[in-house]
Amino acid sequence: MAEVGAAALPVLVGLILLFGYVKGVPVFDTFLSGAKEGLRTSLKLLPTLVGLLVAVSMVRASGLLELLCVPLAPVAESLGVSPELLPLALLRPISGSGASAYTLDLLQRFGPDSPTGQMASVLSSSTETTFYAVAVYFGACG
Repeated sequence: MAEVGAAALPVLVGLILLFGYVKGVPVFDTFLSGAKEGLRTSLKLLPTLVGLLVAVSMVRASGLLELLCVPLAPVAESLGVSPELLPLALLRPISGSGASAYTLDLLQRFGPDSPTGQMASVLSSSTETTFYAVAVYFGACG
């Protein structure tokens, strides 16, 4: 079964190339055109992504993230949620890598089988980096 999986991608690429050749499409020129457009889009998005990453790093390094969590801690405790999860909940919609690093820290401190570790795992795996995605989409629009 592993052989089928390993062969699937090369077979698919071969079929696409064959289909393009049969239809008379200049496959390599079309590929180069798409690659050039992809690079232009990447360069257009770069300032937006760098700004977002710098902002997230500044918020984490300055302690603002923890400061934002202080007034929310009693609410979280009353709901039965560990206050240690609040930075993760605030960070996850903005930065996937920052949230992953914080999740790893929580798992190392509390253990993966603890209630905090389990909630951190669920929170990390069930949410989208919404603000990151919005920044990328609007950055691509111009």
